[in-house]
Amino acid sequence: MTSPSELRVWLSVQPEAFSEGATYVVDLLGRLRLAPRRSEHVACADGEEVLAAGELRFRLDAGQPSVAEVSNLSTGYCPDVTCWASVARALAPLGLHPPMGFTGAMDFRRCLACGEVTLVKERWFVCAFCDADLPSDWNVSLAREVDGE
Repeated sequence: MTSPSELRVWLSVQPEAFSEGATYVVDLLGRLRLAPRRSEHVACADGEEVLAAGELRFRLDAGQPSVAEVSNLSTGYCPDVTCWASVARALAPLGLHPPMGFTGAMDFRRCLACGEVTLVKERWFVCAFCDADLPSDWNVSLAREVDGE
């Protein structure tokens, strides 16, 4: 997306972005890329690395698109919550005024014991695969593994 008009065209052919949301990534040039919500983030990014990834739901305010909800929920990229600044910068040229931060912030951690990535729930930093304690600081590289996602 490079302009408010391009966003409006995309939303006109993807009206479910208002009800169920959309998949997004912010590419390395800081541009917002959108895809239908059931799309994989890695596919939305054409397999490239990203500055941010998650889900975004739109609403209409006085007939203009705006952001209703935005998260960093992407199991393909597992972005840290610190990617928010990239999201906010990508939304601005589209005339979108984002909330003050993620409306749904997710914490991902790589287990130092077994190497798996866990989505931390309710601030419980325990690996879902081996029950080892997880680090308190984000430690998931944005470089994806060769094995798929």
